[in-house]
Amino acid sequence: MLAHELIDQRKDINEGQGLEIPPFVSVGGGSVGPGFLGMAWAPFVVNSNGQVNNLNLGMDEKRLLARMSALDLIEKGFVGQNRGSSAEDHMKILKKTYALMTSDQMAAFKVQQEPKAMQDLYGNDAFGRGCMLARRLVESGVPFVEVDYGGWDNHANIFQTLQNQKLPVIDRAIAALTTDLEQRGMLQDTAIIWMGEFSRTPRINGNTGRDHWARSWSVMVGGGGMKGGIAVGKTNEDGTNVETEPYTSQDVMASVCKALGISLETTFTSKSGRPMKIANSGKVIKELFA
Repeated sequence: MLAHELIDQRKDINEGQGLEIPPFVSVGGGSVGPGFLGMAWAPFVVNSNGQVNNLNLGMDEKRLLARMSALDLIEKGFVGQNRGSSAEDHMKILKKTYALMTSDQMAAFKVQQEPKAMQDLYGNDAFGRGCMLARRLVESGVPFVEVDYGGWDNHANIFQTLQNQKLPVIDRAIAALTTDLEQRGMLQDTAIIWMGEFSRTPRINGNTGRDHWARSWSVMVGGGGMKGGIAVGKTNEDGTNVETEPYTSQDVMASVCKALGISLETTFTSKSGRPMKIANSGKVIKELFA
């Protein structure tokens, strides 16, 4: 939804031709689909090296144009048979794919072009390169980028896993991204969200791990004019209950929408006629804008 709402702000790039890279790029892993928005808003998935599968043409431009013309005839015939919105979306995606294959904007995916000092700042690992790629994509006009870093289901051996593997990678990459955006004058207009789908139990299990827990957990947000350097909310001593005003994931998304200038009154209508309010009617976390 964020990509859908922000795409109009990118019409002035590429000498007025607009964004040719998909508006939602997912780096390093699969992502949730576009839902009722349709396939035109599906995530464009690449690895952390910026590699895009199946874009090696292996033919000259004349042959490619001939193939695309033939395919266009087939697609139009299929759409003309009233096959529904999926067929229309497929034809639109093919046109976007061709524009993507021949676009100069694809240079944004070439993370290896970054100076060595910048690559070292982010870290020589998949998540670090993914965050560096995210900055390049946002700089090129992509409104929404997701960088995946899995492997947090630590039901066992959580202390060594976090200390030796996860936290050093996360700390370096997030610090580099924040610093890089600020030095380029982009942090004020770019919102960063670092979160998972739930937390881990405050108590350690018999395998020195933590199990699933959703009653209290942490999220990091920054940029986009949100107030930095603060901790919002408080739990009790053992972390089992929230003692201050509780906030939900919908509230986090509502706050990000506010930071990016997206109206919280925005409402979509699903194909079944169901109204879908952006951020699921979440409320703004007031401390972030105090």
